[in-house]
Amino acid sequence: MLLVPAGDSVIKVSVPTLRDVAALAGVHPATASRALNPDTRAMTSADTADRVIRAAEQLRYRPNTVARSLRTARSSSIGVVVPDLTNPLFPPIVRGIEAALAPRGYALLIVNTDNNPAQEEQLVGSLRARSVDGLILATARLSHPLLETLAAGDLPVVLVNRRREGLPLPCVIPDDAAGIGLAVAHLAQLGHRRIAHIAGPQDTSTGVARLRAFRAAVQEHELAQDKALISQCGSWSEAQGARALRELLDSGMSFSAVIAGNDMLALGCYDVLGERGIVCPDDLSVVGFNDMPFVDKLRPALTTVRIPHHELGAEAARLLLGQMKHFQRQEHSVLMPVELSVRQSTGPPPAASPGPPPAGGPGLAG
Repeated sequence: MLLVPAGDSVIKVSVPTLRDVAALAGVHPATASRALNPDTRAMTSADTADRVIRAAEQLRYRPNTVARSLRTARSSSIGVVVPDLTNPLFPPIVRGIEAALAPRGYALLIVNTDNNPAQEEQLVGSLRARSVDGLILATARLSHPLLETLAAGDLPVVLVNRRREGLPLPCVIPDDAAGIGLAVAHLAQLGHRRIAHIAGPQDTSTGVARLRAFRAAVQEHELAQDKALISQCGSWSEAQGARALRELLDSGMSFSAVIAGNDMLALGCYDVLGERGIVCPDDLSVVGFNDMPFVDKLRPALTTVRIPHHELGAEAARLLLGQMKHFQRQEHSVLMPVELSVRQSTGPPPAASPGPPPAGGPGLAG
Protein backbone atom coordinates (compact mmCIF):
# COMPACT_ATOMS: atom_id res chain seq x y z
CA MET A 1 0.00 0.00 0.00
CA LEU A 2 1.25 3.50 -0.86
CA LEU A 3 0.67 6.54 1.38
CA VAL A 4 0.73 9.55 -0.91
CA PRO A 5 0.42 13.15 0.37
CA ALA A 6 -2.30 15.20 -1.34
CA GLY A 7 -2.52 18.71 0.10
CA ASP A 8 -3.45 18.49 3.78
CA SER A 9 -4.52 14.86 3.55
CA VAL A 10 -3.01 11.49 2.66
CA ILE A 11 -4.30 9.08 0.00
CA LYS A 12 -4.00 5.39 0.77
CA VAL A 13 -3.43 3.52 -2.48
CA SER A 14 -3.13 -0.25 -2.99
CA VAL A 15 -3.60 -0.68 -6.73
CA PRO A 16 -3.52 2.85 -8.17
CA THR A 17 -6.50 3.79 -10.33
CA LEU A 18 -7.19 6.65 -12.69
CA ARG A 19 -9.31 8.28 -9.98
CA ASP A 20 -6.32 8.16 -7.63
CA VAL A 21 -4.16 9.90 -10.22
CA ALA A 22 -6.86 12.53 -10.80
CA ALA A 23 -7.23 13.16 -7.05
CA LEU A 24 -3.48 13.58 -6.58
CA ALA A 25 -3.25 15.92 -9.58
CA GLY A 26 -6.37 17.85 -8.51
CA VAL A 27 -8.26 17.28 -11.77
CA HIS A 28 -11.35 15.43 -12.96
CA PRO A 29 -10.76 11.75 -13.95
CA ALA A 30 -11.77 12.55 -17.54
CA THR A 31 -9.06 15.24 -17.66
CA ALA A 32 -6.52 12.79 -16.25
CA SER A 33 -7.51 10.24 -18.89
CA ARG A 34 -6.98 12.78 -21.69
CA ALA A 35 -3.63 13.87 -20.28
CA LEU A 36 -2.33 10.30 -20.08
CA ASN A 37 -3.35 9.44 -23.63
CA PRO A 38 -0.80 10.73 -26.22
CA ASP A 39 -3.57 11.01 -28.80
CA THR A 40 -5.66 13.38 -26.63
CA ARG A 41 -2.98 15.08 -24.51
CA ALA A 42 -3.18 18.23 -26.62
CA MET A 43 -6.75 18.72 -25.34
CA THR A 44 -5.32 19.64 -21.92
CA SER A 45 -2.95 22.45 -21.01
CA ALA A 46 0.75 21.66 -20.81
CA ASP A 47 0.75 22.45 -17.09
CA THR A 48 -2.20 20.13 -16.41
CA ALA A 49 -0.71 17.31 -18.51
CA ASP A 50 2.61 17.64 -16.70
CA ARG A 51 0.87 17.55 -13.31
CA VAL A 52 -1.12 14.45 -14.23
CA ILE A 53 1.92 12.63 -15.63
CA ARG A 54 3.94 13.37 -12.50
CA ALA A 55 1.06 12.10 -10.35
CA ALA A 56 0.85 8.90 -12.37
CA GLU A 57 4.60 8.36 -11.99
CA GLN A 58 4.43 9.02 -8.26
CA LEU A 59 1.64 6.48 -7.84
CA ARG A 60 3.28 4.05 -10.27
CA TYR A 61 0.00 4.01 -12.14
CA ARG A 62 -0.34 1.72 -15.15
CA PRO A 63 -3.39 2.09 -17.42
CA ASN A 64 -5.71 -0.91 -17.61
CA THR A 65 -5.35 -1.61 -21.33
CA VAL A 66 -7.93 -4.41 -21.23
CA ALA A 67 -10.58 -2.10 -19.80
CA ARG A 68 -9.61 0.64 -22.24
CA SER A 69 -9.86 -1.74 -25.21
CA LEU A 70 -13.34 -2.83 -24.12
CA ARG A 71 -14.35 0.81 -23.79
CA THR A 72 -12.78 2.10 -27.00
CA ALA A 73 -12.58 -1.06 -29.17
CA ARG A 74 -8.83 -0.38 -29.41
CA SER A 75 -6.11 -2.57 -27.92
CA SER A 76 -3.15 -0.14 -28.09
CA SER A 77 -1.19 -2.93 -29.76
CA ILE A 78 0.30 -3.23 -33.24
CA GLY A 79 1.05 -6.47 -35.06
CA VAL A 80 4.46 -6.71 -36.77
CA VAL A 81 4.87 -9.59 -39.24
CA VAL A 82 8.40 -10.53 -40.32
CA PRO A 83 9.54 -13.42 -42.53
CA ASP A 84 12.65 -14.43 -40.56
CA LEU A 85 13.60 -13.05 -37.14
CA THR A 86 17.01 -14.72 -37.37
CA ASN A 87 17.90 -12.41 -40.28
CA PRO A 88 19.86 -9.52 -38.69
CA LEU A 89 18.15 -7.10 -41.07
CA PHE A 90 14.85 -7.12 -39.20
CA PRO A 91 15.64 -6.38 -35.51
CA PRO A 92 16.87 -2.81 -36.27
CA ILE A 93 13.73 -2.19 -38.36
CA VAL A 94 11.55 -3.44 -35.50
CA ARG A 95 13.44 -1.18 -33.10
CA GLY A 96 12.59 1.76 -35.36
CA ILE A 97 8.91 0.78 -35.30
CA GLU A 98 8.99 0.49 -31.52
CA ALA A 99 10.75 3.84 -31.08
CA ALA A 100 8.02 5.61 -33.03
CA LEU A 101 5.06 3.80 -31.45
CA ALA A 102 6.04 3.39 -27.78
CA PRO A 103 5.74 7.13 -26.95
CA ARG A 104 2.20 6.95 -28.33
CA GLY A 105 1.32 4.17 -25.90
CA TYR A 106 1.44 1.24 -28.35
CA ALA A 107 2.95 -2.17 -27.67
CA LEU A 108 4.22 -4.47 -30.44
CA LEU A 109 3.10 -8.04 -31.02
CA ILE A 110 5.82 -9.55 -33.25
CA VAL A 111 5.30 -12.77 -35.20
CA ASN A 112 7.68 -14.75 -37.39
CA THR A 113 6.32 -16.52 -40.48
CA ASP A 114 9.38 -18.49 -41.65
CA ASN A 115 8.29 -17.41 -45.16
CA ASN A 116 5.40 -19.89 -44.88
CA PRO A 117 2.12 -18.53 -46.35
CA ALA A 118 -0.09 -20.87 -44.30
CA GLN A 119 1.74 -19.95 -41.10
CA GLU A 120 1.49 -16.27 -41.99
CA GLU A 121 -2.27 -16.50 -42.50
CA GLN A 122 -2.71 -18.25 -39.16
CA LEU A 123 -0.54 -15.73 -37.32
CA VAL A 124 -2.23 -12.70 -38.87
CA GLY A 125 -5.58 -14.23 -37.93
CA SER A 126 -4.32 -14.59 -34.36
CA LEU A 127 -3.22 -10.94 -34.29
CA ARG A 128 -6.58 -9.79 -35.57
CA ALA A 129 -8.33 -11.92 -32.94
CA ARG A 130 -6.35 -9.93 -30.37
CA SER A 131 -7.83 -6.72 -31.84
CA VAL A 132 -4.55 -5.15 -32.93
CA ASP A 133 -5.03 -1.56 -34.05
CA GLY A 134 -2.90 -2.03 -37.16
CA LEU A 135 -0.40 -4.24 -38.96
CA ILE A 136 3.11 -3.65 -40.30
CA LEU A 137 4.20 -6.40 -42.67
CA ALA A 138 7.66 -7.18 -44.05
CA THR A 139 6.47 -10.33 -45.79
CA ALA A 140 4.78 -9.11 -48.98
CA ARG A 141 5.14 -11.21 -52.10
CA LEU A 142 4.10 -10.36 -55.64
CA SER A 143 1.30 -12.93 -55.43
CA HIS A 144 -0.19 -12.58 -51.98
CA PRO A 145 -3.88 -13.51 -51.45
CA LEU A 146 -3.77 -12.62 -47.74
CA LEU A 147 -2.54 -9.13 -48.58
CA GLU A 148 -5.39 -8.70 -51.02
CA THR A 149 -7.84 -9.69 -48.28
CA LEU A 150 -6.30 -7.20 -45.85
CA ALA A 151 -6.38 -4.44 -48.47
CA ALA A 152 -10.11 -4.98 -48.87
CA GLY A 153 -10.72 -4.64 -45.12
CA ASP A 154 -10.69 -1.74 -42.70
CA LEU A 155 -7.62 -2.56 -40.61
CA PRO A 156 -4.72 -0.11 -41.14
CA VAL A 157 -1.84 -1.91 -42.88
CA VAL A 158 1.63 -0.71 -43.93
CA LEU A 159 4.35 -2.64 -45.75
CA VAL A 160 8.01 -2.21 -44.82
CA ASN A 161 10.98 -3.21 -47.01
CA ARG A 162 8.45 -4.67 -49.45
CA ARG A 163 6.13 -3.24 -52.08
CA ARG A 164 2.96 -4.63 -53.62
CA GLU A 165 1.87 -2.75 -56.72
CA GLY A 166 -1.81 -2.60 -57.54
CA LEU A 167 -3.04 -2.65 -53.96
CA PRO A 168 -4.03 0.46 -51.98
CA LEU A 169 -1.42 -0.10 -49.29
CA PRO A 170 1.32 2.35 -48.28
CA CYS A 171 4.88 1.06 -48.09
CA VAL A 172 8.33 2.18 -46.98
CA ILE A 173 11.20 0.80 -49.04
CA PRO A 174 14.88 1.51 -49.62
CA ASP A 175 15.83 2.94 -53.00
CA ASP A 176 16.82 -0.43 -54.49
CA ALA A 177 17.59 0.94 -57.96
CA ALA A 178 19.91 3.63 -56.61
CA GLY A 179 21.68 1.12 -54.36
CA ILE A 180 22.41 -1.36 -57.12
CA GLY A 181 23.47 1.53 -59.35
CA LEU A 182 26.01 2.63 -56.74
CA ALA A 183 27.39 -0.91 -56.46
CA VAL A 184 27.80 -1.35 -60.21
CA ALA A 185 29.36 2.11 -60.61
CA HIS A 186 31.85 1.36 -57.81
CA LEU A 187 32.97 -1.90 -59.43
CA ALA A 188 33.15 -0.31 -62.89
CA GLN A 189 35.37 2.45 -61.52
CA LEU A 190 37.69 -0.22 -60.10
CA GLY A 191 38.01 -1.67 -63.59
CA HIS A 192 35.60 -4.64 -63.50
CA ARG A 193 33.97 -5.42 -66.86
CA ARG A 194 32.24 -8.74 -66.15
CA ILE A 195 30.10 -8.60 -63.02
CA ALA A 196 27.83 -11.43 -61.88
CA HIS A 197 24.59 -10.92 -59.97
CA ILE A 198 23.12 -13.32 -57.42
CA ALA A 199 19.50 -12.27 -57.57
CA GLY A 200 16.97 -12.60 -54.78
CA PRO A 201 13.62 -14.42 -55.10
CA GLN A 202 11.65 -13.12 -58.04
CA ASP A 203 8.38 -13.44 -56.14
CA THR A 204 9.43 -10.49 -53.94
CA SER A 205 9.48 -6.85 -54.91
CA THR A 206 13.06 -6.41 -53.70
CA GLY A 207 14.32 -9.35 -55.75
CA VAL A 208 12.63 -8.03 -58.89
CA ALA A 209 13.67 -4.40 -58.37
CA ARG A 210 17.33 -5.20 -57.70
CA LEU A 211 17.65 -7.54 -60.67
CA ARG A 212 16.02 -4.95 -62.95
CA ALA A 213 18.36 -2.28 -61.58
CA PHE A 214 21.41 -4.51 -62.14
CA ARG A 215 20.53 -5.05 -65.79
CA ALA A 216 20.00 -1.33 -66.31
CA ALA A 217 23.26 -0.38 -64.55
CA VAL A 218 25.53 -2.77 -66.46
CA GLN A 219 24.02 -1.48 -69.68
CA GLU A 220 24.56 2.13 -68.61
CA HIS A 221 28.23 1.45 -67.84
CA GLU A 222 28.67 -0.60 -71.04
CA LEU A 223 29.64 -3.73 -69.11
CA ALA A 224 29.05 -7.37 -70.09
CA GLN A 225 25.32 -8.12 -70.35
CA ASP A 226 25.52 -11.90 -70.41
CA LYS A 227 22.36 -13.61 -69.04
CA ALA A 228 24.57 -16.44 -67.81
CA LEU A 229 26.12 -14.01 -65.30
CA ILE A 230 22.82 -13.89 -63.39
CA SER A 231 21.88 -16.65 -60.95
CA GLN A 232 18.49 -16.49 -59.21
CA CYS A 233 17.82 -17.69 -55.66
CA GLY A 234 14.66 -19.23 -54.25
CA SER A 235 15.03 -17.53 -50.88
CA TRP A 236 17.03 -14.79 -49.14
CA SER A 237 19.32 -17.26 -47.39
CA GLU A 238 23.00 -17.96 -46.93
CA ALA A 239 22.56 -21.46 -48.36
CA GLN A 240 20.98 -20.09 -51.54
CA GLY A 241 23.75 -17.55 -51.97
CA ALA A 242 26.35 -20.32 -51.70
CA ARG A 243 24.48 -22.51 -54.19
CA ALA A 244 24.22 -19.66 -56.70
CA LEU A 245 27.93 -18.80 -56.58
CA ARG A 246 28.94 -22.45 -56.93
CA GLU A 247 26.79 -22.69 -60.06
CA LEU A 248 28.33 -19.54 -61.51
CA LEU A 249 31.86 -20.80 -60.84
CA ASP A 250 31.14 -24.29 -62.15
CA SER A 251 29.64 -22.88 -65.34
CA GLY A 252 33.08 -21.70 -66.41
CA MET A 253 31.78 -18.19 -67.02
CA SER A 254 34.41 -15.49 -66.65
CA PHE A 255 33.70 -12.77 -64.05
CA SER A 256 35.76 -10.78 -61.56
CA ALA A 257 33.07 -9.47 -59.19
CA VAL A 258 29.68 -10.46 -57.86
CA ILE A 259 26.84 -8.33 -56.51
CA ALA A 260 24.56 -10.25 -54.17
CA GLY A 261 20.90 -9.29 -53.83
CA ASN A 262 21.32 -8.93 -50.07
CA ASP A 263 23.87 -9.54 -47.33
CA MET A 264 22.58 -13.04 -46.49
CA LEU A 265 23.28 -14.10 -50.08
CA ALA A 266 26.70 -12.43 -49.81
CA LEU A 267 27.43 -14.51 -46.70
CA GLY A 268 26.79 -17.59 -48.80
CA CYS A 269 29.38 -16.29 -51.27
CA TYR A 270 31.90 -16.05 -48.45
CA ASP A 271 31.26 -19.72 -47.60
CA VAL A 272 32.19 -20.70 -51.16
CA LEU A 273 35.31 -18.51 -51.18
CA GLY A 274 36.56 -20.48 -48.20
CA GLU A 275 35.65 -23.83 -49.75
CA ARG A 276 37.50 -23.14 -52.97
CA GLY A 277 40.46 -21.15 -51.76
CA ILE A 278 39.39 -18.01 -53.60
CA VAL A 279 40.89 -14.85 -52.12
CA CYS A 280 38.59 -11.84 -51.78
CA PRO A 281 39.08 -9.28 -53.25
CA ASP A 282 42.33 -10.35 -54.98
CA ASP A 283 40.56 -13.07 -57.01
CA LEU A 284 36.92 -12.00 -56.69
CA SER A 285 35.21 -8.86 -55.37
CA VAL A 286 31.91 -9.23 -53.47
CA VAL A 287 29.21 -6.62 -52.79
CA GLY A 288 26.12 -7.09 -50.61
CA PHE A 289 22.97 -5.10 -49.97
CA ASN A 290 21.41 -3.91 -46.65
CA ASP A 291 24.50 -3.38 -44.46
CA MET A 292 23.00 -5.60 -41.80
CA PRO A 293 24.67 -5.64 -38.38
CA PHE A 294 28.11 -7.25 -38.12
CA VAL A 295 28.98 -7.46 -41.84
CA ASP A 296 31.73 -4.96 -41.12
CA LYS A 297 33.26 -7.63 -38.84
CA LEU A 298 33.61 -10.19 -41.64
CA ARG A 299 37.05 -10.90 -43.07
CA PRO A 300 37.29 -9.13 -45.38
CA ALA A 301 34.73 -6.57 -44.21
CA LEU A 302 31.85 -6.54 -46.68
CA THR A 303 31.29 -3.69 -49.11
CA THR A 304 27.52 -3.28 -49.16
CA VAL A 305 24.64 -0.91 -49.82
CA ARG A 306 23.60 0.66 -46.53
CA ILE A 307 19.89 1.15 -45.93
CA PRO A 308 18.49 3.19 -43.00
CA HIS A 309 17.10 0.24 -41.00
CA HIS A 310 15.86 2.19 -37.98
CA GLU A 311 14.30 4.94 -40.08
CA LEU A 312 12.58 2.40 -42.33
CA GLY A 313 10.76 1.07 -39.28
CA ALA A 314 10.06 4.49 -37.81
CA GLU A 315 8.61 5.80 -41.08
CA ALA A 316 6.41 2.71 -41.43
CA ALA A 317 5.13 3.36 -37.92
CA ARG A 318 4.41 7.00 -38.74
CA LEU A 319 2.47 5.98 -41.84
CA LEU A 320 0.46 3.55 -39.74
CA LEU A 321 -0.31 6.21 -37.13
CA GLY A 322 -1.56 8.45 -39.91
CA GLN A 323 -3.82 5.67 -41.19
CA MET A 324 -5.20 5.01 -37.72
CA LYS A 325 -6.00 8.70 -37.28
CA HIS A 326 -7.47 9.32 -40.74
CA PHE A 327 -8.21 5.96 -42.32
CA GLN A 328 -7.89 5.97 -46.08
CA ARG A 329 -6.76 3.21 -48.39
CA GLN A 330 -4.22 4.43 -50.92
CA GLU A 331 -1.15 3.12 -52.71
CA HIS A 332 1.72 5.29 -51.53
CA SER A 333 5.45 4.54 -51.56
CA VAL A 334 8.10 6.22 -49.45
CA LEU A 335 11.61 5.74 -50.88
CA MET A 336 14.37 5.87 -48.29
CA PRO A 337 17.84 7.02 -49.44
CA VAL A 338 20.74 4.56 -49.49
CA GLU A 339 24.52 4.82 -49.70
CA LEU A 340 27.42 2.51 -50.47
CA SER A 341 29.63 1.41 -47.58
CA VAL A 342 32.95 0.63 -49.26
CA ARG A 343 35.06 -1.83 -47.25
CA GLN A 344 37.69 -4.46 -47.96
CA SER A 345 35.71 -6.99 -50.04
CA THR A 346 36.13 -5.00 -53.26
CA GLY A 347 39.24 -4.11 -55.21
CA PRO A 348 40.56 -3.97 -58.77
CA PRO A 349 40.10 -7.11 -60.90
CA PRO A 350 43.00 -9.52 -61.05
CA ALA A 351 45.40 -9.02 -63.94
CA ALA A 352 44.53 -11.61 -66.58
CA SER A 353 44.64 -11.82 -70.31
CA PRO A 354 41.40 -12.25 -72.24
CA GLY A 355 40.26 -15.79 -72.82
CA PRO A 356 39.19 -18.83 -70.81
CA PRO A 357 39.36 -18.64 -67.01
CA PRO A 358 42.75 -19.61 -65.58
CA ALA A 359 43.37 -23.15 -64.38
CA GLY A 360 42.63 -23.61 -60.71
CA GLY A 361 40.25 -20.68 -60.68
CA PRO A 362 37.14 -21.65 -62.66
CA GLY A 363 34.90 -18.71 -63.41
CA LEU A 364 37.43 -16.07 -62.41
CA ALA A 365 39.08 -13.62 -64.75
CA GLY A 366 40.04 -10.01 -65.14
